[in-house]
Amino acid sequence: MARVRERLRSTLDAIARLLGGFGTALLALAVLVWIGVVGLLSCVGAGVLLVPSALRTLRSVANRERVRLDVLTPDAVPQQARAALRDVAVRRELAWLPLHATAGLAIGFVAIAMPATMLQNTTYPFWYYVLPPSDNTPTFLFWNIFSKVTDLTGALVVALSGVLCAAFLVALGPALVRVQEWPGRHLLAPPPGTDLSLRITELTVTRAAALDAHAAELRRIERSLHDGTQNRLVAVNVLLGAVRRAVDRDPAAAHAALDRAQDAAEQALSELRAVARSILPPVLADRGLTGALDGLASSCAVPCEMTVDVPGRCAASVEATAYFVVAEALSNVTKHSDAAKAVVQVARQGDRLVLRIDDDGRGGADESNGSGLSGIRRRIEAYDGRFTLDSPAGGPTTMRVELPCGS
Repeated sequence: MARVRERLRSTLDAIARLLGGFGTALLALAVLVWIGVVGLLSCVGAGVLLVPSALRTLRSVANRERVRLDVLTPDAVPQQARAALRDVAVRRELAWLPLHATAGLAIGFVAIAMPATMLQNTTYPFWYYVLPPSDNTPTFLFWNIFSKVTDLTGALVVALSGVLCAAFLVALGPALVRVQEWPGRHLLAPPPGTDLSLRITELTVTRAAALDAHAAELRRIERSLHDGTQNRLVAVNVLLGAVRRAVDRDPAAAHAALDRAQDAAEQALSELRAVARSILPPVLADRGLTGALDGLASSCAVPCEMTVDVPGRCAASVEATAYFVVAEALSNVTKHSDAAKAVVQVARQGDRLVLRIDDDGRGGADESNGSGLSGIRRRIEAYDGRFTLDSPAGGPTTMRVELPCGS
């Protein structure tokens, strides 16, 4: 059943991505026509001044596709026509434009036509008889390839074509996505040198964030030890001094002071355990990531459905980060979301550990409001991971985290 749900989810995701590509393909087609007009006008000298603006329009559409594909965006288009045409990114965009405006548009059309045909044709046997005989000719991908239907047998044949459309989407939907996105991923990506320099900058920033997070963690541990455990131990020392002075002259008071000293020592020990657990929860070593996360789900005040598919063990730092993220996310759900249910999915996909936390609460989560989200982001980015949050007002909220965990 879980495999069927996953397959359905991947099919719906493929349809959504194909429709997104269809939208940018329509824009690409419009820009292709406009650039063609500018090129024709340039042959007679009238369109030369329009070349930079046409290329900026191309850059705008290409950047929409880059955002959709999560590809880095290059610098602005040069103002001069010759400089713009010599720009490597512009040339790659000019190569991408006709491919996406034609093949991308055609594949996107299939993404629209297939679900519509599937819905229409699979339900056809239930309503074909109410149509006038002149209109009782079903379509396939918006084309009339069937003869007029006059009986249930013909209607069932039409329904079979709808089932075939559904099978086509389930089997080939992800492949269509890869074909549609191939030009953008290969032609709109920045040159390797640019990517490397940006990557160095990104790693420099995340390294600084890691150092800041480490310093903040040390300050937190120091405050916990200073404000809690140290005060308890000072109290134990004072009480033991009082016991030593009272043991001969007032044994009853000495016993009472010893009881208080024992209570203070137990509290200090408990606080020391809490500090140790916050550094690296021992439950990870005892029960592994699956058992530790199941414990978080069972102790969450909001009903939580936990699904963990992580064969074997990841590095201790990865498991600790995953545990911290889920614990903080469920804490936020309990405190801020007014949710009735939370769903946590953890799976290993290749060399990455992927976490997804959903809740059906009121949404509107904001990293700047002190809900702990900024701390989650810093911790993830310090580990060279990815963090995305989708929390529109009114909900639901979806948090997705990717952590590198080796092959």
